[in-house]
Amino acid sequence: MQEDAVREDAAQEGGHEAILRRQSARESAARTYARSLPIVPVRARGLTIEGADGRRYLDCLSGAGSLALGHNHPVVLEAIRGVLDSGAPLHVLDLATPVKDAFTSELFATLPRGLADSARIQFCGPAGTDAVEAALKLVRTATGRDGLLAFSGAYHGMTAGALAVSGGAHSARVTRLPYPQDYRCPFGTGGEQGARLAARWTESLLDDPKSGVRTPAGMIVEPVQGEGGVIPAPDGWLRRMREITADRDIPFIADEIQTGVGRTGAFWAVEHSGVVPDVMVLSKAIGGSLPLAVIVYREELDAWPPGAHAGTFRGNQLAMAAGAATLKYVRENGLAERAALLGERMTARLRRLGEEYERIGDVRGRGLMIGVELVDPGGDAGGSARGLAVEGARPHPADPVLAAAVQRECLRRGLIVELGGRHSSVVRLLPPLTISDEQAEAVLDRLADAIAAAQRGGRDGRGGRGVPTPTGTPDSDDGPFPE
Repeated sequence: MQEDAVREDAAQEGGHEAILRRQSARESAARTYARSLPIVPVRARGLTIEGADGRRYLDCLSGAGSLALGHNHPVVLEAIRGVLDSGAPLHVLDLATPVKDAFTSELFATLPRGLADSARIQFCGPAGTDAVEAALKLVRTATGRDGLLAFSGAYHGMTAGALAVSGGAHSARVTRLPYPQDYRCPFGTGGEQGARLAARWTESLLDDPKSGVRTPAGMIVEPVQGEGGVIPAPDGWLRRMREITADRDIPFIADEIQTGVGRTGAFWAVEHSGVVPDVMVLSKAIGGSLPLAVIVYREELDAWPPGAHAGTFRGNQLAMAAGAATLKYVRENGLAERAALLGERMTARLRRLGEEYERIGDVRGRGLMIGVELVDPGGDAGGSARGLAVEGARPHPADPVLAAAVQRECLRRGLIVELGGRHSSVVRLLPPLTISDEQAEAVLDRLADAIAAAQRGGRDGRGGRGVPTPTGTPDSDDGPFPE
């Protein structure tokens, strides 16, 4: 059987541990996920990954949000096989093809109406950071201006321009603005007052002739900061940012790379606030698990001459087919609405858990983009009695050491989670939108057990090999892997 062949190949090459050793010896020091998740995936379906060591894991990383339908969903595989079996060219640069036409038609059918009615699309290099670069380049070309507005805590990619507008970088060409949040509000207030102050700060910088901030080429914002700690933008504040930029003729760029395709409980996260951006940056889930990145923007910004932006691999036919199938499946099966309901239930249970454990400082998110911030209650006198965020209370210090311990304990229990946030103290959940109720409960059970074990300060002997994988509905059942 195929499954046995995969395991036999791994064994012949030295097995799970040997593969990990060779990776460590051969790959760059920049590798990230492999350090905290020392597994060797060999098979995957839906929420479940099977490692070369025979263990099964529930995957709440989902390719950093790329796998809207989970691993190897049948509609994605069918779309890919359809292209392969048709004899269609796989590499076409930016030529028109039926596959591309089907993808753009499906994508435009999902866009906010105020944008889709007169939008243009640019296919970029294969990664989200390539699309961010294209968006920045576009607004600079269209406006003839150079500066940019970005936000503290932002993450937009790893290329030079994308890094310049991310929270950890420094650039004289980028003005950093406060991103409102409740638990660690930059103004110490949180809530509506914190959002109002953040908006007022932005207006002041743009309208004060002595602020040192000239009218920029554009503003780029994540509707939910992912790497920044799973922080949803307040709807009223996002609308105010749209008003501020529109009144000053500043293009508004929404980075929907991780938030798009139903992840937050709406097809696009900007729809929660009713905002229609000038530019949308899209990647991850739009390729149906394969590399694809685009920007969609108002036709008035289409100031590029032919060849002004290009990319050898912008015509990925397999990704377009997989992406069109994914977009259609999410739309027709109401998975965005499903993410909103299930996300609310998961978040509510996590908040109840936070009332039991003082090391849980905050639980937040939107839809199936959820974050649990872990804190050190002994680090100061702030916070609430049980640790959870309370309006007006000073937050406890972040605890990245505990967060790393929770991640390890999760992995021992067969659960894959990622860490994020300013101090890497936020446990992030990004399950596929096809996750069943039963699977969601299993994820939360394992996470709760991991937090309890990490808070006790060590291994407790539970959750080793052979952790059972829950089954789900036919569309989300990871089931037995197909032979």
